[in-house]
Amino acid sequence: MVFFSGLLSMAGLGAAFIFVPLFYWLGVPLHEAMSVALLLNFVSLSFATVSYIRGRLVDFKAALPALVLAVIMSPLGAWSAKFVDRSILLWFFAAFLLFASYMMLFYKPRVVREKPFESVWVSGGVGAFAGFVGGLLGVGGGNIIVPTLTWLGHDAKRAAGTTAFIVVFSSLSGFLGRVSVAGLDWTFVAVTALAAVAGALLGAWLMKAKIQSPQLKRVIGVALLLATAKIVWDLISG
Repeated sequence: MVFFSGLLSMAGLGAAFIFVPLFYWLGVPLHEAMSVALLLNFVSLSFATVSYIRGRLVDFKAALPALVLAVIMSPLGAWSAKFVDRSILLWFFAAFLLFASYMMLFYKPRVVREKPFESVWVSGGVGAFAGFVGGLLGVGGGNIIVPTLTWLGHDAKRAAGTTAFIVVFSSLSGFLGRVSVAGLDWTFVAVTALAAVAGALLGAWLMKAKIQSPQLKRVIGVALLLATAKIVWDLISG
């Protein structure tokens, strides 16, 4: 958990989409697992965001409209989750994991031009959608924003930095929205938060040590496919 938290945070994604199925299989109630995952996203991405800002890898002009809408929509998505049947929520989450695994295994960004979102409406729309989905499923939304930014022409590092800046705030607002949906074991929250901090520091060190990103992405992609298969099997057989 520490390992993936750090590396995925440095990639701008956050690791909430891995934490949710992990915690759920460990017996943590689904809504609580999503709440804690969003908090861990906030903790670990905070460290990554500071590093990206220092490296001037955050496009604030592109980020701000998306950030504002994501922060507004994330708690709305979290609040909406309590009206969604648990099995339907798991089907949605399985679909999201399948999308995330595809991004890890097959997506290759193609930089055509280096420019921010072309309009406030595009930036805000992407932020609103990513924020709502991130709050609903407890995943933060980084998996949606990163490929969108690269598709629009940002290089990979600037896309990761800008996404981390957005998602750190949307994860916090989503967590605060989810606190009203599910009770929390604060001892569990404290232990996992400390692990997330350690993971963020480890991830920063490993990124500087030039860990082989393609190999890591393949491992994560396969793990997500297995997680998707397990959730779907449980839903079908249960």
